[in-house]
Amino acid sequence: MTRQFMLLNIALGLLLAFLVRRQGADSDTHATTPQPPADAPQHQSNVEGNSVRAAFVVLVRNSELFGMKRAMRQIEDRYNSRFNYPYVFLNDVPFTEEFKVETAAMTRANVTFGIIPHEHWSYPAWINKTYARECRQKMSKQGVFYALNESYRHMCRFNSGFFFRHPLLREIDYYWRIEPDVEYSCNIDYDPFLYMHRNGIKYGYTIALHEYPETIPTLWSTVKDFIALHPDFVRHKNGYKWLSNDDGASYNGCHFWSNFEIGALSLFRSPEYLEFFDYLDKAGGFFYERWGDAPVHSIAAALLLEKKELHWFQDIGYYHNPWTNCPLDKESRLRCHCDPAKSAVHHYWASCTKEWVELADGTNLNNSSISDPAKEITH
Repeated sequence: MTRQFMLLNIALGLLLAFLVRRQGADSDTHATTPQPPADAPQHQSNVEGNSVRAAFVVLVRNSELFGMKRAMRQIEDRYNSRFNYPYVFLNDVPFTEEFKVETAAMTRANVTFGIIPHEHWSYPAWINKTYARECRQKMSKQGVFYALNESYRHMCRFNSGFFFRHPLLREIDYYWRIEPDVEYSCNIDYDPFLYMHRNGIKYGYTIALHEYPETIPTLWSTVKDFIALHPDFVRHKNGYKWLSNDDGASYNGCHFWSNFEIGALSLFRSPEYLEFFDYLDKAGGFFYERWGDAPVHSIAAALLLEKKELHWFQDIGYYHNPWTNCPLDKESRLRCHCDPAKSAVHHYWASCTKEWVELADGTNLNNSSISDPAKEITH
């Protein structure tokens, strides 16, 4: 009996030593900081083995490091730890070593860091800087948000017409925009990139809002002038019903809130969109007013794409101050911690979400015919 007890103790000791060595090896693996590659990101295949050339695209400042880490921790825990899509971080100034090391430590996926070309984050030659400053001061007196902020205008112009041209995105077909301090309240158990690729979807959103009219006083008239010159730009005439309440005479401000967007870069790289952006850019509204990338993206998507090519990711729980998207179905409560009663879709200011879903084919918010991506893509 004593001999058996001794043998048991020896066996337990060997097992304990093995487990300690194994834990130490795993800890070393987790502690290793991935080194950002010098070239464009390489996508690691998802759990289904399907390769989608996609990446998270992040425009962020060095000062937003901790907000960025919070957002990354959430998207990794909720989704990307299973899919390993790469991150592309962009900034108009070089990233600090602290930013690089600490963000790279948040994920096992590839990370790359790029600087925005000067010509994509500066005043173009045709902008009158003196007049632009006067316009900012006038808007400030009117109480317009970010009225005096020049960097905000450069950001909107960059996101409207240049982010998809960055060299680090040359080999990328789909992007998922992420910003610091956003929250994801639901587990995402399928691959939205793969879902979009399989279903021919070119733009996805979670929240659609009304824009502040004082930021875009001449945007719609400029759009109408462009369409008069290029009538073929409008492929989806029903898009007018979402963008306007008076048959296109004026813009109702509806736009997809672009701090969350998942899209096919082919939309923005298309000749039609490039010509559209160039016309808007020459008009000067990004600097003389405060045109945002959200209405620019949204007007183009609503008129260029068929309804089936745009998708409301109602199943993705998302929060960006002050609005949230929370799934409304009871099943989602098993994988989400958000309150459906607080979802933006119930608020008038976010009524554009419901209005897009109900456009054209009469689908309504409570209709079970709204596609469930998780049921179409099983893992």
